[in-house]
Amino acid sequence: MNRARILITGGSGFIGRNLAEQLAGSYQVYAPRHQELDLLDSDAVLAFLEEHRFDAVLHSATPNASRNPKGDISKVLPNSLRMFFNLVRGSAHFGQLLYFGSGAEYDMRHYQPLMPEEAFGLHIPADDYGFAKYVMQRTAERAARIVNLRVFGVFGKYEDWEIRFISNACCKALFGLPITLRQNVRFDYLWIDDLVRLTRHFLENPADRPDYNVCTSDVVDLVSLAEKVREVSGKSIDIKVAIPGFKRAYSGNNQKLMARQKGGFAFTPQDEAIQTLYRWYEANRSLIDPDKLRVDK
Repeated sequence: MNRARILITGGSGFIGRNLAEQLAGSYQVYAPRHQELDLLDSDAVLAFLEEHRFDAVLHSATPNASRNPKGDISKVLPNSLRMFFNLVRGSAHFGQLLYFGSGAEYDMRHYQPLMPEEAFGLHIPADDYGFAKYVMQRTAERAARIVNLRVFGVFGKYEDWEIRFISNACCKALFGLPITLRQNVRFDYLWIDDLVRLTRHFLENPADRPDYNVCTSDVVDLVSLAEKVREVSGKSIDIKVAIPGFKRAYSGNNQKLMARQKGGFAFTPQDEAIQTLYRWYEANRSLIDPDKLRVDK
């Protein structure tokens, strides 16, 4: 039997790289680099899709919108939408498009704990990244075979350890540096391997709605996560918080996602995931520049 053909965009990024590695044994995975496929080139994207006729496209590519930008962050909105619509334009040449949305679609100014899918559209995001994801969701609502897998916090190997909190904490602990955060916040973090397993489920079981909150709904605050990292490291390091109190919680309601898991879904325990990630950084210590950990971004 021929294996399904899957295109993964952003294959050198955090989510895309993990998807490509873990799905390669089950699918024919194509994860072209930018030099092989420029997602901003409309004609090149259409020709590529027409040539390969994928069963599914997993769209994880996005312009860098973080506090550690490697590109022009003023291009986040136009480039995010151009990449997305270049793929949508070629939808006659593939089966389904699964893309990774964001809790930012709900508008960070109006976050409430455990945001349900029904909260989408109550507010329009003011930031470019959130607004781009908002427009994509509005498109998914009106199109067949486009599904928004809306993530909140995802962590795991290959993420940007300079700024992503759990990886940054692991790396600081590894080098005996204090773990720092601007302000505590309750977060909904999903282990990357669980995201891959859930994505596989959507590849094999057609969705019956255009969007799902893909999250744990198991909220934990950043200080508690820092304490878990410190415990795994076995080191007596400080945890420093610049501003007392809590920011708005960032979490989603996953009831619709869980209703699809007929056999149930066991999320990886957070302690186990953090230990796995810490040991990975321990084994890949040479990838980390400790000088960059001394400057909080």
